[in-house]
Amino acid sequence: MRNFQQLAVWQKSHELTLKIYKISQSFPKEELFGLTSQIRRAAMSIPTNIAEGSGRDSDAEMKRFLVISSGSCSEVEYQTLLAKDLGYISETVFIALKEDIQSIRKMLYAFIKRLK
Repeated sequence: MRNFQQLAVWQKSHELTLKIYKISQSFPKEELFGLTSQIRRAAMSIPTNIAEGSGRDSDAEMKRFLVISSGSCSEVEYQTLLAKDLGYISETVFIALKEDIQSIRKMLYAFIKRLK
């Protein structure tokens, strides 16, 4: 059993989730049950799955949840691209979020490799 809050990848993904929540507050109200909800759930899924995997009994289970977190990174990456293309976020914000997502994905990949 790991303390997920001490994991750098969890900390970084939690920060990303907070950014996504803040940024998505300015999305149009008609997106509340569309993109706003989807991007928030996908972002939240990254640290949530890291936390859940940390509470499991084996490295194999931890690895499975890290892979799910990685998939959620891809979801958020697409959803931020969509938000940019729809004009909901600027190119600058998109690039910063993409860099955060790529960093988290690299951290997840390194963690997964260590568990093999």
